[in-house]
Amino acid sequence: MGFRLPGFRKASFIASQAASKSVEVPKGYLAVYIGEEMKRFVIPISYLKEPLFQELLSQAEEEFGYDHPMGGLTIPCQEDVFVELTSRLNGQ
Repeated sequence: MGFRLPGFRKASFIASQAASKSVEVPKGYLAVYIGEEMKRFVIPISYLKEPLFQELLSQAEEEFGYDHPMGGLTIPCQEDVFVELTSRLNGQ
């Protein structure tokens, strides 16, 4: 179903963005973990309605089901691909 974003690959992940895992996520945002190092990104929940982001969610469901080891949403995508995608979504 759908397409595969370049840089998508099935793998195990774990890490954090510049802030630690204990930093709270502001209302209206969601923490996601991306890439082999599981870098943490905090994104607006409005991304969830975007078709490209929904494709990532489908791929995450295929990879992890509903068991996300980091406690947040884990998306099996290379970090640079994710950053490019979110840049496009910010520009809309």
